[in-house]
Amino acid sequence: MFQEILEKLALALDARRIPYMVIGGQAVLLYGEPRLTQDIDLTIGRTADQVGDILELARQFAWKILVEHPVEFVRDTLVLPCLDPSTGIRLDFIFSYSAYEKQALERARRVPMGQAEVRFASPEDVVIHKMIAGRPRDMEDVKSLLTKNRDLDVDYIREWLRRFEQTLSQPFLERFNEMQQSDR
Repeated sequence: MFQEILEKLALALDARRIPYMVIGGQAVLLYGEPRLTQDIDLTIGRTADQVGDILELARQFAWKILVEHPVEFVRDTLVLPCLDPSTGIRLDFIFSYSAYEKQALERARRVPMGQAEVRFASPEDVVIHKMIAGRPRDMEDVKSLLTKNRDLDVDYIREWLRRFEQTLSQPFLERFNEMQQSDR
């Protein structure tokens, strides 16, 4: 079910030349421990002003848009939540084209699925996303990713966490170093 939607998404986004990467639980499933996830989170290389591209995609696939005023909602939150009514799977499109996201999109890994190659955030970028989100489930995911991926580019992770730490005034780097030490 998830694979079919991911394949459909990849083909449609590639046809429209919209950069994207799968993040969140689906990426953790690829690189970490199996876990229950009921949605698909995608970062797309578009600004909130380009929401029309994704609204058109939602209409094409008959996805239900889960907010009343999608253009305004995306402008305020940078997220467009949708639902695939045939499967009950939620799709969250995250609009971001920051310097970090541009680099993360370029680093995305292509994973063959059916007729498509689905772009997943690199394991390092999944760790960064999870560290910034910081919820208990995200920290468990980071532990899983550290355990299963011993060859992570920790210098890349630390550099971006340091930058986010300066911008957001959160101890991301310290938390990551503690998690990395406890994983040994």
